Amino acid sequence: MFHATGFIIAQVPGTLTGNCGDNPGIACRLAWDLSHSTTAAQLVKVYLAGPVSQAGRIAFIVVLALFVRAILHRLVNKITERAATASLPVSPNGRVHKAAVVIHATGTERREQRARALGSILRSAISVMVFGIAALTILGILGFNLAPLLASTAVLGVALGFGAQNLVRDYLAGLLMLVEDHYGVGDTINAGVATGTVEAMSLLTTRLRDVNGVVWHIRNGTIEAVGNESQGWSRAVIDYPVPYGEDLTRIRALMERAADSLYRERGWKELMLEKPEVWGAQELSSKEVTMRLVAKTTPMRQWEVARELRARVKSALDAAGVQPTRPDTIVVSAPPAIAAAPADDAEVAARGTP
Repeated sequence: MFHATGFIIAQVPGTLTGNCGDNPGIACRLAWDLSHSTTAAQLVKVYLAGPVSQAGRIAFIVVLALFVRAILHRLVNKITERAATASLPVSPNGRVHKAAVVIHATGTERREQRARALGSILRSAISVMVFGIAALTILGILGFNLAPLLASTAVLGVALGFGAQNLVRDYLAGLLMLVEDHYGVGDTINAGVATGTVEAMSLLTTRLRDVNGVVWHIRNGTIEAVGNESQGWSRAVIDYPVPYGEDLTRIRALMERAADSLYRERGWKELMLEKPEVWGAQELSSKEVTMRLVAKTTPMRQWEVARELRARVKSALDAAGVQPTRPDTIVVSAPPAIAAAPADDAEVAARGTP
């Protein structure tokens, strides 16, 4: 046979190279040196040196794959932990705003959930890729022809792609929702087909529970637009009607006084990020003016703040003598023909003739 230098080296039977090859291993060389037996050298070469060499290479591939996987997982954990924590925004004078503190506190849990979910996805993807490459390498060491296997895998992947388009779309939509933070567990969202609180979220489906207690399972790929009612902050909006003839400046002052009294109370102040504001006349009609009062609140607390504000505004307006608008009075009278009928009957009876 040819040597690397280009010279022909003959493998003479009964010699070391004739029994163990051009590059004899340690085991085969040792067996030949001790026994000078062709049978012993061949047995060691085929049944000992070859399997031990393959097992060593396979063990090395497995250890290397585990090491690479551990390094990449550690890197992903560091990235997700850093993404889960964020510093509070500071004003130019060096103070931290109350709204920023509340929003930061309410958003910490959702950031941790997103970080855990994304970290789990990345770790799973890394494990599949690393062990997949390791498996293909081990098959190559064992002597398998990988070309037909890769070709059949590609055909199978195309077939699965066409047959599971909706599944792939749901998976990608769920991944994008997590990355872009459209919503999270505990948020109240409007997903089109249903509105409710998110109880669970996976890469394939989102589980909602509406106000009636009905549980909705919605595929992520079918959600084209979603409205999040509890992300960051919420707003309580109160539209209060007052008689048309009232002085709106006086009404505004009364409403501001009622809202300030609520904002000064410690329990309610913790739910409001800013001082309530009276925006003024929202609608006009011939009998009443609708005044709007708004308050910026922490997520999902706008309804209880709105209820209390309505009660405070009503009490303030009642104490100031502001009468509520009354509904229109509708007078129902009988038609003229029906009203005249009894008189005609009485006249006929008096005459005694029909």
